[in-house]
Amino acid sequence: MAPIAVGASLPEGSLQWFDESDQLQSVSVHGLAKDKKVVLVGVPGAFTPTCSMQHVPGFIQSAEELKAKGVDEILVISVNDPFVMKAWAETYSENNHVKFLADGSGKYTEALGLELDLSEKGLGTRSRRYAIFADDLIVKVANIEEGGAFTISGAEDILKAL
Repeated sequence: MAPIAVGASLPEGSLQWFDESDQLQSVSVHGLAKDKKVVLVGVPGAFTPTCSMQHVPGFIQSAEELKAKGVDEILVISVNDPFVMKAWAETYSENNHVKFLADGSGKYTEALGLELDLSEKGLGTRSRRYAIFADDLIVKVANIEEGGAFTISGAEDILKAL
């Protein structure tokens, strides 16, 4: 399947996360994104070096600026289970705006056409690194990396595009 592109509609899908009451929830992507401006941040894996030290911290640090530019939701999505995503989110004590969502089966990543086969590294099928900006479900910016690169999907790239 071809990767999602500018002009396409975000596919519907279900992701999991732990809410503010520490309850496991299943959430609809359309429920989170309909009538809103959202940034989806795809990462190959929780706790991986580039994701943990550069990609995700950039969005946490830029969250206020993104919100000031009209972004309603910043959603970090990874092919990991919700318990791993919760533990990873807890490592960012300064985070007040970014939600960490689990795509445990990888079905949503597949619907986006953004799978990355990391089987040779013992990780199985994961997600390509990306940053997508969508307005009312329509993709306006799709910064999708090749392999494990981190060159066009940072928070500063989305800020420049808004």
